[in-house]
Amino acid sequence: MPAAPPPPPAPRLAGHALVEALVAQGVTTCFGVPGESYLAALDGFHEHRDRIRFIACRQEGGAAFMAEASGKLGGRPGVCFVTRGPGATNASIGVHTAFQDSTPMVLFVGQVASDQRDREAFQEIDYRQMFGPGTLGLAKWVAQVDSADRLPEYVARAFHTAMQGRPGPVVLALPEDMLATPTAAPVLPRVEPAQAWPAPGALRRLREMLLAAERPVLIAGGPAWDAEAAAALQRFAENWQLPVACAWRFQDTFDNRHPQYAGDVGIGTHPKLAARIRDADLVIALGIRLGEMTTGGYTLLQAPRPAQRLVHIHPGAEELGRVYAADLMLQAANASAARALEALAAPLALPWAGQAAAAHAEYEANLEAAPIEPLDLAAVIRALQRHLPESTLYASGAGNFAGWLHRYCRHPGLQHHGRTQLAPSSGAMGYGLPAAVAAALLHPERWVVNVAGDGDFLMNGQELATATGSGAKRLLSLVVDNGSYGTIRMHQEREYPGRVSGSELCNPDFAALARAYGWRAERIERTAEFEPALQRAIEAGTPTLLHLKLDPDVITSRTTLAAIRAAALARPAPAG
Repeated sequence: MPAAPPPPPAPRLAGHALVEALVAQGVTTCFGVPGESYLAALDGFHEHRDRIRFIACRQEGGAAFMAEASGKLGGRPGVCFVTRGPGATNASIGVHTAFQDSTPMVLFVGQVASDQRDREAFQEIDYRQMFGPGTLGLAKWVAQVDSADRLPEYVARAFHTAMQGRPGPVVLALPEDMLATPTAAPVLPRVEPAQAWPAPGALRRLREMLLAAERPVLIAGGPAWDAEAAAALQRFAENWQLPVACAWRFQDTFDNRHPQYAGDVGIGTHPKLAARIRDADLVIALGIRLGEMTTGGYTLLQAPRPAQRLVHIHPGAEELGRVYAADLMLQAANASAARALEALAAPLALPWAGQAAAAHAEYEANLEAAPIEPLDLAAVIRALQRHLPESTLYASGAGNFAGWLHRYCRHPGLQHHGRTQLAPSSGAMGYGLPAAVAAALLHPERWVVNVAGDGDFLMNGQELATATGSGAKRLLSLVVDNGSYGTIRMHQEREYPGRVSGSELCNPDFAALARAYGWRAERIERTAEFEPALQRAIEAGTPTLLHLKLDPDVITSRTTLAAIRAAALARPAPAG
């Protein structure tokens, strides 16, 4: 006889049932800023503190970035709690990043009491309108839970939705009176996403296209990879001797040291790799959105109909055909697609044999650069990789400083240590430090490095306090200080040479600031000073900030402001 169903739980506050539902979904850490709108849920965290922890952050944007990073690292939704109104608007930047980066995440927002709804009560917002689900909204699904008895149902659906197809964020609004209502509703079991597999006929068509090609290129990336899938991807590439590039800010999808790795495609793409993609006769885009950054502003592949034959494989049906009229479109989860592709039999001889080795040689040559003094950021990245384990996680936000990290940091591939790159393909400033703090708390056995610009860092620099208060250890933050919003200054010099406006910064002493938050800190002005400072940070094993003073003229890993300005001034004046 079948086992009898378990008896319903005793009535408890819905806020406690919510925390129980999170535990059932495997959540061990939540991030947030406390608010009076969800006191019952906070009490639930206290009740179940032996099974789940609530990390109190210093600003909701930082908390949402931490939850987004958690989703990137674990493949299951990161969880964030914020209060109504200003709390939700502050957190929206993390929701937007999760949407553009296809990261599973659930944001819980405290809401006004039910009897005050629609009166513009204190901090009231209609979150279904604010987060506007849709292809250009902020979230995959937005709902308000009005019934305490249905709360576990909503949580289970939120996790399903966040992971299903193209992953992304879900927002649930929680009226404060609902959270304080007793409920005997049972918690639902852990949910798992359905894994779509490519159709056999489509795989046969893909093999035919490969056999007809002479200059194929594979571009991989996106969410929801695991170690086995990454290994399967590598075997597929090896079987067919394909040059492999990684999409922008998904550089850890494929082992950068592998002899078939061709580099990353995004801002600052190596010109030879860009030319190789333009000249390809077949591009296989696996798991990626083919967005503006990865396609070089829709120029590497012309929209809507590329010159190359295009195979687009993506977990979300809505993404296929959205921008590009591909020759072959396959809806499949990345993990399933990689396992299916490795089974495609390759012929003994391939007409493009040797192209992958040539592409990798070009990538290796791009790692070489003339030293820049007094402070060479290329040497800084190389020193990090020499002295820290290959399992080190590297986080960054947005700005020109990240170009050195993208160009010189070599990621070992997901099959070895899981994710080693945390960066927002949404281009959100202020992401790196919160993401690094989350990584250090979720993976205390690993080293975590945040590389930030001065403008980028101060967007969420207060999360230094979260790291200190939560007991983070192997955490290093590099602040590259050139006294400007460097990316904007670069574009100003290109478009309006010599006319600087709004891009200069007045900065604090970052080392002194970090010490005030309980961090170790040092100031670095010359290349030779960095390696000893790094060794001291490693030996200390406590959060350390290194303040790197960079010459403002050194604007990217390839050029200077002076060169950009000179080129702009040399352009012919527009006619008329």
